[in-house]
Amino acid sequence: KEMTPPQRILFPPEEICMDWQQRQRPGPGLRNLGSTCYINVILQCLTYTPPLANYLLSREHSQLCFHQGFCMMCIMEAHVRKVLRSSATAIWPRAVIRDLKLIGEEFEPDTAGDAFEFLCCALKAMQRACLSGSSNLDVSSQTTTIVHQIFGGLLKSRVTCLRCQAVSDSYKAFLHILLDIKEASSLTAALEDFVTPKRLDGKNCFKCSKCEKKVTISKTVTVHHVPKVFTVCLERAADHTGKKISTFVEYPEYLDLLPYMSDTAGEPLLYSLYAVVVHSGDTCLDGHFFCYTKASNGLWYKMDDESVDNCGIHAVLRQQAYLLFYAR
Repeated sequence: KEMTPPQRILFPPEEICMDWQQRQRPGPGLRNLGSTCYINVILQCLTYTPPLANYLLSREHSQLCFHQGFCMMCIMEAHVRKVLRSSATAIWPRAVIRDLKLIGEEFEPDTAGDAFEFLCCALKAMQRACLSGSSNLDVSSQTTTIVHQIFGGLLKSRVTCLRCQAVSDSYKAFLHILLDIKEASSLTAALEDFVTPKRLDGKNCFKCSKCEKKVTISKTVTVHHVPKVFTVCLERAADHTGKKISTFVEYPEYLDLLPYMSDTAGEPLLYSLYAVVVHSGDTCLDGHFFCYTKASNGLWYKMDDESVDNCGIHAVLRQQAYLLFYAR
């Protein structure tokens, strides 16, 4: 079944500007308020996401916002404006910490957290802020917010019954993709594995609507619509014990998403790396997060809590990456 078209477009995609509207050196570092490095890296990566920063700097959100109390878009707008307009060397991301429980109830202000979980919760909170005030919207319309217009893509899941060959397709919106790296030495190998058909037998409770019994199926997930910003998490947790996969997974500065599409005909779909989150530490339950981001001046910087130091692309590409951000 194809996706039903949205009844309303909440944010027109043609208004999104992928290039920085002003070029400047990077803003300040962010002070660690006690185990908050996982929050700082995500705030920095979002601040240096050009289409998001352009939108937030325009203040379009706050001018129309009628929220009483917590609004993640207002918090992000104030934060990005503060960082990109400040001449300080480091600032406190106080508003984010103050409302941490409202961003994700699993976060505790003075306890270490996971950067990917914080990213997921921050995007969800931004999405909720964009939807508030628009009640009973159809699912397709909900994916037309500024958040989905920047980070959102569509996955297609095709299930084939290996007994009668019946095929059924379903579609799911995504804001980020989690990749298994147990067998992969590179991002492209992990993406290749992601789109490779998987065989699932009847024990996994798949009932074919044609055969009307539990059958063995082949399931293939591909990218159906690409996002403007492609965000990937390389799953470094080996299992629930917190054991960490510390292998180096190679990732390119420029990535072509065409080979991972439902339809692989056509021009390359080129993306350029603009932020990397790194986790250092022996297990997933401890350690430290820092990141590399490309500022609006086109140069790369290592951002480690309050320190911001310039560096070259070679250093950026040699990291034990955890999260990768690519822009179309």
